[in-house]
Amino acid sequence: MLAEPEAIVGVQTPRLTTVPPDWASSASREAIKLASKAGLDLFPWQQHVLDIGMRERADGQWAAMEVAVNVPRQNGKGGVLEARELAGLFLLGERVIIHSAHEFKTARVAFERIRSLILGTPALSKRVKRVLNNTTETSIELVTGQKLYFLARSGGSGRGFTGDTIILDEDMILGDDAMGALMPTLSAVPNPQIWYLGSAGIGHPSVQLARLRRRCEAALESGTPDPSLAYFEWSVDPHRDECGPACTDHDDPDDVANWAKANPSLGILITPEFVRNERASLGSGGIFERERLGVGDYPSDTADTWQVIGEDAWRALAAADSSPSDPVSFAVDMTPERSHVAISVAGSWRGGTHVEVVDHRPGTGWFKERARELTKKWGPRCWVIDSGGPAASLIGDLTDALKVDPDDTSEDPQLLAPVVQAKTRDVVQATGQFYDAVTEQNLSHLDQAPLAAALAGAQQRRLGDAWAWARRVVSVDISPLVAVTLAKWGLGAEVEEEGAPNLW
Repeated sequence: MLAEPEAIVGVQTPRLTTVPPDWASSASREAIKLASKAGLDLFPWQQHVLDIGMRERADGQWAAMEVAVNVPRQNGKGGVLEARELAGLFLLGERVIIHSAHEFKTARVAFERIRSLILGTPALSKRVKRVLNNTTETSIELVTGQKLYFLARSGGSGRGFTGDTIILDEDMILGDDAMGALMPTLSAVPNPQIWYLGSAGIGHPSVQLARLRRRCEAALESGTPDPSLAYFEWSVDPHRDECGPACTDHDDPDDVANWAKANPSLGILITPEFVRNERASLGSGGIFERERLGVGDYPSDTADTWQVIGEDAWRALAAADSSPSDPVSFAVDMTPERSHVAISVAGSWRGGTHVEVVDHRPGTGWFKERARELTKKWGPRCWVIDSGGPAASLIGDLTDALKVDPDDTSEDPQLLAPVVQAKTRDVVQATGQFYDAVTEQNLSHLDQAPLAAALAGAQQRRLGDAWAWARRVVSVDISPLVAVTLAKWGLGAEVEEEGAPNLW
């Protein structure tokens, strides 16, 4: 008989885990005591993560160079971060600790929390030299020189950062660009450690989290622990599409015991009543399973197999000094789920065409302001948008953004640049032109990760005797690829010039 929800307490050990086998001791005991002195009393599951994550080999090196914690929201992962950062500053003597999040507002919340812990503890606050929280730096520095920095990855401020310990919060939004900039810098650090913390995967943005998870699964399948990874995942094993109503091999999302399996702080920070309300509000569309039960959407490793354009051929066209020359054209595309929007530009360069992803962000709310800003700065010959694709719903926003007079409500307002609505035949032509430019080596780019990831996961969508771009799996975001393809086509597209002001 199932216990009453109020009697349920979260399971303190993760469903999926791998632990490096080579270790001699753990620095966690002192870290847990220090956290307690600062007023941070850790739950058993948080202590479990610290115990394993802070294990050391006999030679003094970390047993796990990488530690990943995948747990649903509101369970208290911040407590793990704070305890690790306190230990790094006041016990381990780490010179530089970097705390990064996808958005700075998340990093700032973490900064405020640990600042309160440190300054509220006299034995710690007297060791603080300065606390900075301004437009150029957010950090805590000790009189002994150690520093804890808080950065955002999304604005590029985290590119190339390095430290003794790197905290990568919101790791479900962590891709090749950040990791490609990070890993080489750690080679000069004597004993580096990376901590990844976040919740279930959300598709293509979860590239690095998917890799870590696959390493854990490979270790579990082979029975051989990963030698440098400590991975912890609180989640359920969800039903499959083929499961019948009587299936008992997988976890029922309505079973309170399964809520506890995915939420170690159930009954502590999260009440069963709140989860019941979540279930009723979010329904059965998969959002509840992802946000509360840890059922993520992870990019498949098959997305790394380039099928249409070879990786070598694409990489060979990369040029660090490549840039577009006037005239230029912009294009926009969006994922079918409206999760991400991409803006790209094309222009001439050394007798060929330069293509570049200008912006690629979650959501759509930022698009209008950015489109107007780019247009006023660059004065493109046109903007291109696929009138039959997912981005067609942005046509109104784009037109509003390009109005010379934002208050103009006429049916035919004067625009800063023409908007070309590409039809299916235009999209086919654009795709063919882009493919030919690559094969004829008449195109250059900056080797940007979002564009490379899109090409890696793209396939052909047959349209009669021709084809256009399509994605192989739902987790692949090809909007950057579609946008650069349309931007290149826009350089030769017929546009209505009359009425457009000359910004050059």
